Amino acid sequence: MADHLPPALLEACVVVGASSEKLREVYQSTHNGTPEHLLLEPEVLHVLAPPFVSRPQAESEIVRSHGKRRRSFLRKKREQPPLAAATSIQGGGASEGRGASEDVSVPKDIDLMALPQLCFPGGLQVTNEQRDEEFHFLVFTDVFGNKTHGVVMQCYRPILEGTSLYQNGAASSKFSKLFSAYSFCVISKYPYFTALKDCLSCLLIQLRTCRLSDMEERVKEFAAKLALVPIPPPGQLHLMFTLRPLTIVLPSREDKDHPAVDLDLHLPFLCFRPQPLLQVLSCLLQEQRVVLFSADWARLTLVAESLLLFLQPLSWQHPYVPVLARGMLDFLMAPTAFLMGCHLSHFEEVAAETDDLILINIDNGSVCTSCSETVDLPEIPPPAADCFTQRCQSLQVHFDLDQCHHASYTDINEQRAQRRAWQQNLNHNIQRITLELIVNIFRDVNSHLNYEHRVFNSEEFLKTREPAEQFFYKKVLETHIFHFFLKDRLNRKMDNFTRMELGTRSEMQKMKAMVEVPRRPTMQEIQARRNSSVTENRLNKRLGMSLPNLGDDQTISFQRNTLLSRVIMSDPALRMPPKPVKVFKLPDFPASLSFHSVQSYHSELIQQLGKAIFSVQNENSTLLARFYYLRGFINTLCSRRLDALSDFQNLYKTDTAIFPAQLVKWLVDSLHRDERHQADRRPELKRLILKVKIENEKPSVEPDDHVKKFALPQKCLHQEEFVRCIQECGIVKDIATIHRLFNALTDGQQKQVDPELFRVFYTFWKETEVEAQDVNLPSEVIDHLDNSECVYKLSSCVKTSHGVGKIAMTQKRLFMLTEGRPGFLDITKFRDIQGVKIASAPFLLVRIPSLRIQTSGRTEVFEANLKTETELWNLMIKEMWAGRKMADQHKDPQYMTQALTNVLLMDAVMGCLQTQRSITAASKLAYFDKIKHEVPMMVPKTTSETLKHKINPSLDLAEPQTVHVLLYTPGQLTCNDSEGEMNPKLWVALSGGRVVVFDAASWSMLQDSIQVGESQLNCMLGLVQEQVWIGSQDSVIYIIDTHSMSCNKQLTEHRHEVTGLTVDARDQHNGQQTYSCSCDGTILQWDLSSLKVKRQFHLSCDHLSSIQIHDGALWCCCGDSIVELKKSGTPQRRMALPDDLQSMLSSFSSFIVIPERGQLWTGCADSGELCLWHTNNHRRPVKRISLTGSSGVTCMIRVKDQIWVGCRGASSVGGQCDGQLRSQVLVVDPESHTVAKELQAHSDSIQTLCSAEDRYVLSGSARRDGKIAIWKVE
Repeated sequence: MADHLPPALLEACVVVGASSEKLREVYQSTHNGTPEHLLLEPEVLHVLAPPFVSRPQAESEIVRSHGKRRRSFLRKKREQPPLAAATSIQGGGASEGRGASEDVSVPKDIDLMALPQLCFPGGLQVTNEQRDEEFHFLVFTDVFGNKTHGVVMQCYRPILEGTSLYQNGAASSKFSKLFSAYSFCVISKYPYFTALKDCLSCLLIQLRTCRLSDMEERVKEFAAKLALVPIPPPGQLHLMFTLRPLTIVLPSREDKDHPAVDLDLHLPFLCFRPQPLLQVLSCLLQEQRVVLFSADWARLTLVAESLLLFLQPLSWQHPYVPVLARGMLDFLMAPTAFLMGCHLSHFEEVAAETDDLILINIDNGSVCTSCSETVDLPEIPPPAADCFTQRCQSLQVHFDLDQCHHASYTDINEQRAQRRAWQQNLNHNIQRITLELIVNIFRDVNSHLNYEHRVFNSEEFLKTREPAEQFFYKKVLETHIFHFFLKDRLNRKMDNFTRMELGTRSEMQKMKAMVEVPRRPTMQEIQARRNSSVTENRLNKRLGMSLPNLGDDQTISFQRNTLLSRVIMSDPALRMPPKPVKVFKLPDFPASLSFHSVQSYHSELIQQLGKAIFSVQNENSTLLARFYYLRGFINTLCSRRLDALSDFQNLYKTDTAIFPAQLVKWLVDSLHRDERHQADRRPELKRLILKVKIENEKPSVEPDDHVKKFALPQKCLHQEEFVRCIQECGIVKDIATIHRLFNALTDGQQKQVDPELFRVFYTFWKETEVEAQDVNLPSEVIDHLDNSECVYKLSSCVKTSHGVGKIAMTQKRLFMLTEGRPGFLDITKFRDIQGVKIASAPFLLVRIPSLRIQTSGRTEVFEANLKTETELWNLMIKEMWAGRKMADQHKDPQYMTQALTNVLLMDAVMGCLQTQRSITAASKLAYFDKIKHEVPMMVPKTTSETLKHKINPSLDLAEPQTVHVLLYTPGQLTCNDSEGEMNPKLWVALSGGRVVVFDAASWSMLQDSIQVGESQLNCMLGLVQEQVWIGSQDSVIYIIDTHSMSCNKQLTEHRHEVTGLTVDARDQHNGQQTYSCSCDGTILQWDLSSLKVKRQFHLSCDHLSSIQIHDGALWCCCGDSIVELKKSGTPQRRMALPDDLQSMLSSFSSFIVIPERGQLWTGCADSGELCLWHTNNHRRPVKRISLTGSSGVTCMIRVKDQIWVGCRGASSVGGQCDGQLRSQVLVVDPESHTVAKELQAHSDSIQTLCSAEDRYVLSGSARRDGKIAIWKVE
């Protein structure tokens, strides 16, 4: 059981000192003279580890403790080989050295052989004067990287011949003139350095006034109390307990991936100026052999722990020993990277005897190497370092300065509480500053990752770095610390790094991330570089360099990097205050530590948690989850297994992020037979047990954590391998485009690409990218171009009908850079081209091929003698022209970026093949020009006028995904607790439980992936409680928090696929009328505040596919009928499928109720018609409206006084596009019963429709198209 339970605060309490025999020898030798500083060998005197109480065996209660005095550990090391000692310790048994035999359980992670040295790192001294108590801190790391933490208190006791006693807190000198040190070490799995120091300080008060013979009992009582203290769950709930005379607080972890922070993070800022602190962090990032020095043992661990916290989310992977005892200095000879600490007195010795160490003197804030006074290592890139230095100047790191205007505190606990609040706020600010530093260093990594194949293209990443920074990045990219960081990025981990990186992108960067364009500098960025001074340019350019999917890897957008300090310093993502925390006070510790007293303590704690749960029941689900978690943990300790499971079951509705899966599995497995029977009678427990059983039966799948570096292929590539290599190297993701590229490179040959050809192609592509960075356009030319334009192709110097110059191509136009005095000549915009053809111009006795471009609105034809480049430019211009026409007609900018990618691939194919057939090969990439000639491109006028825009939710994926559900949430849905109005959002459910979120004001992607289970998602509902509900095929309703954009709640009451969600529009603000349904006919009404089922009823039907609520009545779409239910859940009327459709085995797919007209509109999946039912007059026959060109209705919504219908297209409609059928959105007038508009925008069946405040309608289609069309509503 101990392996499954989250550990309590105390792991063990160990008392270390000199053996009584050795002290007796020292005492007797004092008659011969008192030694100045006599060093003794420390030994473990007592080990106290839980459990301290057990169930009584008889009427009389006996406290059985593992903290009885043990002599088995008092042997000297030379008497027992280390291996034997370790075996006896880890075996959990140790025998009394003086004849008695008794079991003792020592936590297996504690090395008692090394502990005495670490408790006395400077040696155990016998002195002739009383000394003050001292504290220091330890961290033990096992081979798996798991840490255990220790807080050590050293205090001196007089050496007396008889029993000792203290008089008025000080030893009486008439008894003894010698004092020996003792260490009290509290060991915990959690880094509660401050809290445990406070606990030991409370113990110290008792030790000062007790006899030596009573010391063991006092320590045992102290350890037993700490063993009762649970660890707070991750989140914003801190725990408080009283250990006379102090009130002590245990802060919680931010989340399960972060350790608790219970130390003063500003200590390194007091010890180091920003520049040396950056040097230290740079050494750690490069995994150097780092040694910390201080004359104060306590500083070593506190500073080391702070430095490692500053590196998050990167985590140190090498040996870590923040305190080295004097006998452990040979550890510093280790050849691997490490972080260790030792006393300042060893500085010269260590520097002289070891090479290549980074020596950090905490006491004077200096950094040097064991070879020289300076550190010759690459520094953190200057822009990130300068930004960090500016931030440091704004930190207020002196508590007294902050308290000048406050009254003096008369209560120590009040003063401590104020200090804690100040420290918590300062720690938060420091963590934001250091996180910003890490984000600024590694912000650009994401744009060089391929998620599908888990590849990091390190060479390309390095090419985008400034020359002066490359040495730093080369070092860091080879480290273990960076490798583990890459794993998290490839796993798309949504951590603080990702949140800050996304939150500090500019609007322009977000828009650029929407379109996958090959990297080139924009005019705005070229101008920004030119306008900036050298220093300012270096700072600005590097800070925002190569944000993911930016058009350029070397510059940040101009609005962002001018006035850098103002923009970043005021960034709201960096000024965010710490989240408010709730402190829960534990009951007072029991007076005695009997079994019944401890049980009473736990019962009181459970009672208090019950009150806390009741008080926040309907207010704060996040806090509620923490209370449930704690109560479940305490119930487990008390063997109340069913109550514990019930508490953990409640985490599904409050916060699944802290669900203790292993503990729940253990609880389920350990249920007794009678408990099983009781659980079967409680539906929620029965569901939980079934879920655990299903999870256990699933085959365990190891997560794919490998990280590859891109390497050029060494053997011939068939098509599948070629696709992988092209995706890995980041040239293009789209599989269809890569297939065309494969056909081009294998033109007329066997269907495989030679590795040498791939290398030449890859090199040409990358060299072209590099050349584009050096395009140096005159300012007069830049003034004629849009800010967002980039030059993608530049010809050689050619003769044209307008003089001599170079022809340049951007994504919007062709222009000429005139020779001689550089000038700008606008040739044409792609949307204005009327014709492009190759002609031949006479020159002496030969005819030179030339390119002629006809532009609308101009009578003269532009002609250029492009010589050998003519055919390539002809192909490229025609492709861009066709792409622009399709983009304009379909309102879809991705057509243009796809055409641009095709053009650049053509250029690379021509450059690498260099054969007579190279133009034929390149022409295979002319995709849009081919479509233009094969298929009529004209979009119907009605479609063109109604279509506003198109977006692609599968942009980051290699292939399009089906859009299963769309949901629009207005801005006010998420602005209740926010400053200012939040933008509306579009939620898109794709295949495999993936949800993508767009900003519905700019249509930029806010979140590229929220994972909601792994099954298909069927329905979504937005609620004003900052929640989006999503029904899934796996029978779960998932709830997304619209603030954190995380899915941390689940409703598991349905037993079958959830098919429908609805809320009464008239009651939307309090959400009392919220319903869900599953395919088996179960309908549940929900209480939104508690997320509990208010009512449940069952409808007999084959397949319940959706529900709606109108005028308080529920309407249900069953396979063969539409059923209206009364409020009680009993059927009121049923509209059955017409006989002819029943004979076709068709079924209703969707319906619309218009109560004020008394109309019910229905559509069938396999019928190209709508049925109109009159709900106020059952005798009127069903009217059927034929939908021309439709083979079935997939979805319907009502918008204003219109009905919008999504259809599955028939083959005769709209022709075919690349073998794909077109589907329609039809707008039906419910008054005239006619189709008012036929809209064509998707090349696969329409899956879903949603309305955006009745101003727009959005349609999403199946995977062959996979796009979302945005339509204007008239």
